[in-house]
Amino acid sequence: MNLALPALVPALPALGAAATLAVGKKAPGLARPLAIVPVAASAVLALVVALQLGTGQALDAATRLTPTGGPDIALALHLDGFSSLISVLVGLVATCVQVYSTAYLKEDPRYPSYAALVSLFTAAMFLVVYSGDLIVLLAGWEVMGLCSYFLIGHHWETADARSASLKAFLVTKLGDVPFLFGIFLLGADAGSFRVPDVLAAATEGRLGHPTLTALLLLAGVAGKSAQFPLHTWLPDAMAGPTPVSALIHAATMVAAGIYLVARLLPVFLLSGAALVVLAVMAAVTMIGSALCALAQDDLKRVLAYSTVGQLGYMAGALAAGDREASVFHLVSHGAFKALLFLAAGVVIHAAHTNSISAMSRIPGLRKRVPDAYWTMGIALVALVGLPPFSGFFSKEAVLTAAEHAANGEALTNGLGPASAVPQAAGWIVLISAGLTALLTAAYATRLFLLAFHSPAGAAAAAPQVLPAADRGTVTADHENGAPYSPELDEADPATAEPPAMRWPLWVLAVPTMGFGVFGLRSDWLPALLDGGSLRPSAVTAVTGTGLAVVGVLAAYGAWRSATARLGTGRPAPAVAMGVPPAGGWGRAPEQGGAPAAEVIVGDPGRTLLGPLFGPARHGFGVDRLYHALFVCPVGAAAKLVRFLDREVVETYVRGSGAGANLLGRAVRLAQTGNAQTYLSALLAAVVLLAVLVAV
Repeated sequence: MNLALPALVPALPALGAAATLAVGKKAPGLARPLAIVPVAASAVLALVVALQLGTGQALDAATRLTPTGGPDIALALHLDGFSSLISVLVGLVATCVQVYSTAYLKEDPRYPSYAALVSLFTAAMFLVVYSGDLIVLLAGWEVMGLCSYFLIGHHWETADARSASLKAFLVTKLGDVPFLFGIFLLGADAGSFRVPDVLAAATEGRLGHPTLTALLLLAGVAGKSAQFPLHTWLPDAMAGPTPVSALIHAATMVAAGIYLVARLLPVFLLSGAALVVLAVMAAVTMIGSALCALAQDDLKRVLAYSTVGQLGYMAGALAAGDREASVFHLVSHGAFKALLFLAAGVVIHAAHTNSISAMSRIPGLRKRVPDAYWTMGIALVALVGLPPFSGFFSKEAVLTAAEHAANGEALTNGLGPASAVPQAAGWIVLISAGLTALLTAAYATRLFLLAFHSPAGAAAAAPQVLPAADRGTVTADHENGAPYSPELDEADPATAEPPAMRWPLWVLAVPTMGFGVFGLRSDWLPALLDGGSLRPSAVTAVTGTGLAVVGVLAAYGAWRSATARLGTGRPAPAVAMGVPPAGGWGRAPEQGGAPAAEVIVGDPGRTLLGPLFGPARHGFGVDRLYHALFVCPVGAAAKLVRFLDREVVETYVRGSGAGANLLGRAVRLAQTGNAQTYLSALLAAVVLLAVLVAV
């Protein structure tokens, strides 16, 4: 293979980013071609590299970048089936996002900088995927963090976007510090930062501190891939533009942590304790995020918590020792989650709000956005994990991996002995993944029914249908202080969505529907990865599908029950008199915070969660806990430092300046210009000295 091809994959988007920044404002007409063409070319080259590499092959090439006095840093490529598959996903999603953004942010004056950052973001992820050196990988890792800060805060004029971007940056950096030490420790033990050398050292048992190294690396993974306890930044990141959410959640930043653990899994297999920690982290993340998703009213926050939970699935597969299942779910999730976010952008564009309950009061919304309606339905079915969509096969692969690990037969595929995976880790992942499958089906069904299928009578509901205990905590259809992450509307909802916002949906719908069947029908996908089987076992297939069906039926039953109760309520005054709401019947009120709706729409999530609904809506108070334990003490320390700096340090500085000033004034008063005065002072000093000497 010509090494120029894989080298160009990350280089082209980086060059496109530089060119877009350089000429985007001076020649706005060039911004869109410069944003799309390099990324699309990289996607094509990534596919060519994958086809040329083939299945079961690997390519390593390196040149020393700089000596360090210890392990050298090399500009290295490490290509195999994992990097090939994920690079194709990154290229596909990034191209769809760039095309989609040309319409979604058509009137945005900062589009050139936005497009440049998306291209740089894509280049950084390509660098992470292709890099054969951990230090170079770290460079791409950190560039992604920086790009996410600017992209989440793209609408910096809003307080939500500013705080969300800062939160994302700080929380991920909190994980990056131990991650950096983990890389240094790994390089010191292995004697090299090269990935093949590190894996060889792990296989030969030459790593002196495998548990410590694995735990330090997991801290960075928890931050980047939004795993408990560093998951809190991802739901708030929804304040950024919707295409950015699709890119972050599907193919770049959050996928990087999972990819790193998959790449270095032999290191983690040396430490059973680290695998148990990873399993517990994945279990808490999966279940907690699914409960939170079931209580959210913001469409994008539902999808954000969904991403957190699905990343938990991937982490759980890694804890069970099967990186094939993890990467399989990463790729299938990347396709359907990008589709979900881009379809959500179309729906938000049409409804002019993020609020699901507000969408439910818009008659005929599904007819207004037929492309988004059908493609979002396809993606939600894949998310639930029903056959024959890709999410079914990848989810069942995770459950199968957990089942084998629980039985002491972990599917490590030659990366280590099956006994390296504790059975406890397998049981933790298996039980939590099964429960998450049920909850995922419930919140996906709730989202689809509330957004597109609320009955016409829902707009005539009366507030008093809620239980008495809930009435004091609800304002209209929103709980007081309910999380809500609006973004500035980028398009006029009175106009139909342009083709650039529609055809990427159908492009992504193809792998969402067919990736699993295509990949497993001829065992092409397992051959591309580690060669193990990815076909679901009969027990897990029946159990996983059964749990998903139960979740769908439970949510549907709760929705029917809630809407039936609402149908007996009194109509809201304005609606009953036939007065259209502000903006017309086809449009919800302008965004500017949580919409103050006149009615309460029946929410099956409230019925299913019961007393957990309020805590789940607020993320079980994790943000508040962190605010009390970390933000408040740090804020108090900052105030103390400011006080000491201004009142103590600056007082000394001002005092020294004032003293010098006073001394200067005293000396100035003595300089009269009178020679007799000077001689008199001199004579007095001589006499004084003589007296002192004599005495």
